[in-house]
Amino acid sequence: MENYTSHSQLSNSNRSNNTAPPLPQIQPVRWAEEQEDDWNLQEFLSVLRRRSVILAGVTIGVFTIVVTNLALNRKPPEYQGSFQLLVEPVNDESKTVDVVKDFNLQKSSLDYESQIQVLKSPELMRTTIKNLQASYPGIDYYSLLESLKINRLEETKIIEVRYQSTNPKQTQVVLERIADNYLDYSQIERQTKLRQGVQFVEKQLPFIQNRVDQIQKDLQYFRQKHNFNDPESQDSQIGLLTVELSEQKQVIDLQLAQARANFAILQGENGVLATLNNSPLYQQMVSQIRQFDVQIAIESTRFQDANPIIQALKEKRANLLPLLRQEEKQLLAVKFAEVATQLQGLEVQSQELAKIEQKIAQKRKQLPVLARQYIDLQRKLQIANESLNRFLSTHENLQIEISQSALGWQLLQAPTTTDIPLDAFSTQRNLMLGLVASILSGIGIVLLMEKLDNTYHSVDELKKRLKQPFLGNIPFGQEVETKENDASNQKLSLVKIQNFISEKITSSNILPHKQNRDYSINFIEALRVLYTNIQLLSSDRPVRSIIISSAMPGDGKSTVAIHLAQIAATMGQRVLLVDADLRKPVIHDRVNLNNLWGLSNLISTNLPVEEVIRQLPSMNKLSVITAGPIPPDPTKLLSSEKMKQLMADFHNRFDLVIYDAPPMLGLADASIIAPHTDGLLMVVRIHKTNSSMIKMALDNLKIARLNILGIVSNGRKNSFNSSNSYYE
Repeated sequence: MENYTSHSQLSNSNRSNNTAPPLPQIQPVRWAEEQEDDWNLQEFLSVLRRRSVILAGVTIGVFTIVVTNLALNRKPPEYQGSFQLLVEPVNDESKTVDVVKDFNLQKSSLDYESQIQVLKSPELMRTTIKNLQASYPGIDYYSLLESLKINRLEETKIIEVRYQSTNPKQTQVVLERIADNYLDYSQIERQTKLRQGVQFVEKQLPFIQNRVDQIQKDLQYFRQKHNFNDPESQDSQIGLLTVELSEQKQVIDLQLAQARANFAILQGENGVLATLNNSPLYQQMVSQIRQFDVQIAIESTRFQDANPIIQALKEKRANLLPLLRQEEKQLLAVKFAEVATQLQGLEVQSQELAKIEQKIAQKRKQLPVLARQYIDLQRKLQIANESLNRFLSTHENLQIEISQSALGWQLLQAPTTTDIPLDAFSTQRNLMLGLVASILSGIGIVLLMEKLDNTYHSVDELKKRLKQPFLGNIPFGQEVETKENDASNQKLSLVKIQNFISEKITSSNILPHKQNRDYSINFIEALRVLYTNIQLLSSDRPVRSIIISSAMPGDGKSTVAIHLAQIAATMGQRVLLVDADLRKPVIHDRVNLNNLWGLSNLISTNLPVEEVIRQLPSMNKLSVITAGPIPPDPTKLLSSEKMKQLMADFHNRFDLVIYDAPPMLGLADASIIAPHTDGLLMVVRIHKTNSSMIKMALDNLKIARLNILGIVSNGRKNSFNSSNSYYE
């Protein structure tokens, strides 16, 4: 890996110099992307099968620890006995107590928690312990209490007492003594408790009755003082008064407006004329004056102004004018007085209505306060009445219980002790639980390892996670894997490879084992499928040049490149295999060629291409260009103009050019030459390639907008769920 990463920074800098126009690229067919879902049952079972050894080991180890722990911590067998007591009567009066709920009781007249503590108290247990110590001196209060369990059976009126010890006879004797002690206690204690309850109720009744009487007096005084019946009727009454007052005020306001208008008109000239015109006496006097004026005018035509007739007429007219003025003043004075009186009366009525309206508003404002006070008094009275009724009912029920309590508690189940130890079934149960816990621990460890595992384990997972076109999977067998990883066995000539494939294609029956025959056929067919899928990526023009790379070293890119070139040659294509891995070349070792001259010589010198291209004699359609001597700066050579020209020449001279490029991560070699090909083929190795690395490599390719033809997987043949039945 160090050889691959030594020139990564220089590779990135030289890549920017690649300015030659790229060859036309074929867009791959985009397959439907699958959504990443959670594990289903099939995937879960597949994980368990794949890691079955770890699952079995963890399960056996944990179960062994459980069994050892149970064996080391096993205690002496203990025997348990019990008896049951009915501590409250089951009859109709119990329902009455349940309904009235007396002062300290809810659904029951007994506080079970407190009662159980009393049953465990040293005072109550003293007599029992004294009787038991005569036969069992080792029993004291604390040892007895440690083994004694007293519980109420759910919501019933039954108390269950349990005791356990290593001696079954001792357990039976202890339970019998405790049962006798509790029955004796119930007859005395219950009578005392009920009588104390009666005394408490009788003591509280006078205070509660006085409280009820006082609240009733307060409510009566409140109603009389505020003339208040209830909030609803009071609010309704105020509402009716408000409506009636509003109607009266509207009438008064209308009359007042009319009176003011009349007064204003009367003060004007038109009002005066209207008043005078409506007076008969005034109009009669005006008519007489007009008659005198007419007579004077007539006589003036006949006589001089000094004529006694004219003088007499004028004198009469002059005497009538003062009377007319006096009548006018009197009429106007009377009319003004009448209008002013009416206006004043209306204003007084309006003021009175305003005062009444103010009082009603104040009363409405006080209504919520009065209503709240009234409701508080009503609520207090209701609570007091309920409390009084509850105490009266409780008093009656306690009297009934006193008459019935002579029987005391009843023993529903006599003391019995089992002959089977308590841990007889617990051991089996613990073993079963331990087995289940062991299996779950194994599954948990397996799932944790699967979660921490960053590799792909199946083709389906590879398709699902990478969301790239999947072009094929190559089921590498042990023989191919050994040739790739073992440097001492890598001297495999292409002649032998061709013969090997030809034999498997035409004479598969010569293989000694059916398993090897099936694998060989699957291997060859997988390569054919890969080649066909590559050619079907575009319907317009075939793929002429591809780069084969991987995210990490050791993913099998070179092996795929060699075998793909070989298959394409057997299909009749003129194929050129170029070892573009100028950092760690392996093609020359795989095909048994020397590496004295190669791609690095073509780029750095003027060496003719024909001297570097090796055409294998056994496969006349397959040519190989090895990497040549490793240069100090491979990135600089691959990004040179000479390399672009060579790639264009290769593209024109051959039907298919396959470039074996270095891994993607940390190196820019494949990204530099990829734009001048039809696309890049990414090789992923099942159970080996880190998923984060391959995703990072694909992201880098997408950022660089390089054409990704698809993904090819490889792995052991048992990694693929392919069926061989077709060839059988």
